[in-house]
Amino acid sequence: MASPVKQFVIEEYIDFEAAGMDLSFTNSALWMLIAIVTSTFFMSIAMRKRELVPSRMQMFAEMIYEFNAKMVRENIGNKGRIYFPFIFTVFMFVLMGNVLGLLPYSFTYTSHLAVTGALALVVFFAVIAFGIINHGFKFFSLFVPDAPWWILPLIIPIELISFFVRPITLSVRLFANMMAGHIMLKIIAGFAVAASGMATWGFLVGFGPAFIGTIMMMFELLVALIQAYVFAILSCVYLKDTVELHH
Repeated sequence: MASPVKQFVIEEYIDFEAAGMDLSFTNSALWMLIAIVTSTFFMSIAMRKRELVPSRMQMFAEMIYEFNAKMVRENIGNKGRIYFPFIFTVFMFVLMGNVLGLLPYSFTYTSHLAVTGALALVVFFAVIAFGIINHGFKFFSLFVPDAPWWILPLIIPIELISFFVRPITLSVRLFANMMAGHIMLKIIAGFAVAASGMATWGFLVGFGPAFIGTIMMMFELLVALIQAYVFAILSCVYLKDTVELHH
């Protein structure tokens, strides 16, 4: 049985290096490209006609759109509508990475900390950039809450740590959930295959692991949807500080 972690190995398809940096086209980059093309193609086709009585495809696309719009509206407010394209893009990128990774012979790019970490850093620096644009250097008063002066030396470091730890928690949560789920699926599927080949009635022995594997696949699909939602909603929560400073 192949190692459960083999599915996470980065494979180079096109070797390329520039300025001492490895910019090779890998299986991770390929599935990112597939995710972008698939989501763009789907949304374009689904919303092409914009019928008053929507088709199933248009209805599904509108559900995704409204889901993200409601999430932005409820967590950032009406002033946060300018962030909708950003949140929608983040949500779709994570969702497609999670869901496409469940296909046989695919690659789950959201199971790599380098990818989730880079995405979390984009959100992190977007918060700082938009915060300074909207509030100037007053944005950094976010780290100085309304409290008695004598307790500020204790609270300010806590606020700073909680702010700068955001990219870590945001990236590790997604990466850990995707990696753990796929390892479990691989192990259970391996047990089912191994058991079915043990004896004449091995297929009956393998039925249990296969059934559990099917349940795990459904559960992993649910986790994929939830993790995309969690990543997007936390991004909204962080971006709210750029609209309305909290003390």
